[in-house]
Amino acid sequence: MRETKGEKILKRSSRLFLVLGLVAVFAISWIVVLTAQSADEKQAELIEQAVSYFNDEIYVLAVPILEEAIGYNAARTIEAENMLKTAYLNMMGQPGVNSLYLDLLDKQMNRANAEPAIFIEAAMFNMSRNRFSDAFAILKDGIARTQSEELKTLYENSRYEYRMGYSNFDEVTQATGGAIGVRRGDFWGIASSSGSLFIPCDYDKVSTYSSGRAVVKKGGVIYAVDNSNNRLALHKDNATDFGNLSNDRIPLLEDGKWYLGNGQLLRGATAFDELGMYSEGYAAARNGGKWGVIDLAAGWLIPCEYDGIIMDALGRAYARGAVFVKQGSSVILFIDGASTGQEFQDARPFSSEGYAAVKKNGKWGFIDITGEVKIDYQFDDALSFGQHLAAVKQGELWGYISVAGKVVIEPEFLEARSFYGGSAPVMIDGGWRFITLLESETETTGGGLF
Repeated sequence: MRETKGEKILKRSSRLFLVLGLVAVFAISWIVVLTAQSADEKQAELIEQAVSYFNDEIYVLAVPILEEAIGYNAARTIEAENMLKTAYLNMMGQPGVNSLYLDLLDKQMNRANAEPAIFIEAAMFNMSRNRFSDAFAILKDGIARTQSEELKTLYENSRYEYRMGYSNFDEVTQATGGAIGVRRGDFWGIASSSGSLFIPCDYDKVSTYSSGRAVVKKGGVIYAVDNSNNRLALHKDNATDFGNLSNDRIPLLEDGKWYLGNGQLLRGATAFDELGMYSEGYAAARNGGKWGVIDLAAGWLIPCEYDGIIMDALGRAYARGAVFVKQGSSVILFIDGASTGQEFQDARPFSSEGYAAVKKNGKWGFIDITGEVKIDYQFDDALSFGQHLAAVKQGELWGYISVAGKVVIEPEFLEARSFYGGSAPVMIDGGWRFITLLESETETTGGGLF
């Protein structure tokens, strides 16, 4: 059958449309290719313009060019970004430049394939601006995302750097409850754990600060004060001395005997020859020449039949169910009121940190709550861990180790106390000062976060 004229025209039109369609697809493909190429080329052109300004150190004119260049998602974007950061750094101090630089760092760190180097750059910049919390947060984020050993090393090498405070005291006790007793001249006051005085050095004696109050003595009068040095309670009985306040219990000395008092300075009826400070609900006590450990109701957890109970500078003996008992020339570890049979030459009480300093063969090391040696006997003296750091003495000077046993603050102090709240009192020539860690967050395992 012969085609009609109309059919021939329709057939030719179909072929024409097909050809035109192919041409259009081809043209669009070339436009895409040419556009992509022009983006690369345009970016390269902008970078070259910026380079000429860089050579003349004219950064203020290079910045807008580079800001345009990074707007292209092209081959040299990272190069343009790094040049832009350099320009920002050379203009640092001018209005808004600091924020622009930090925004660009954030952009680079937030990429899925961010390299460790960018986290290092950001951390070091923040450290240079004394923004240490930001710097350490960046390092920890970078470690979590990249597992970079370089980042881990930088973090570990930086986290124990510290600032030395300006407060200076003649004597200090040990920080607890966010506060510490301090002495200037003949009189005592109470400072924050970083050394900022909030109860003035006006008193003959001060207790520890607990539950919003401390007990003080002035001119023979014993009373309690709050953190603004307002009087809260007055002791009206015949006590002439007192111990440290904790768990709403404070030892009160009357007629040669020690009685348990409370925060209102009212004393109970049970008398002891000596009393320590309560910690975790227990305190060391002596009667009839022998020592034991009592609970909050003055009942005996460990009967008073031993030569002594190991206490710290505040009079605390008990933590995490553990206490060290003296019997003859030995110091014995007790857990939950019962002897473990493990003996030492000397010891320091456990703290909530979980490692205690113990002495054998003339040297000090550290054990955990099971009695297992965690850090070998190697130090001339030591305190138990506080905030996962322990003060240790090597030769004549004190420094600090981590729970991995690594010296992280070199021995350079005449004396040292345990860390609390990121700070620790240390003695240097001229008196006691406070050091505060740049990074106070630590973990209990592995000697660090990683």
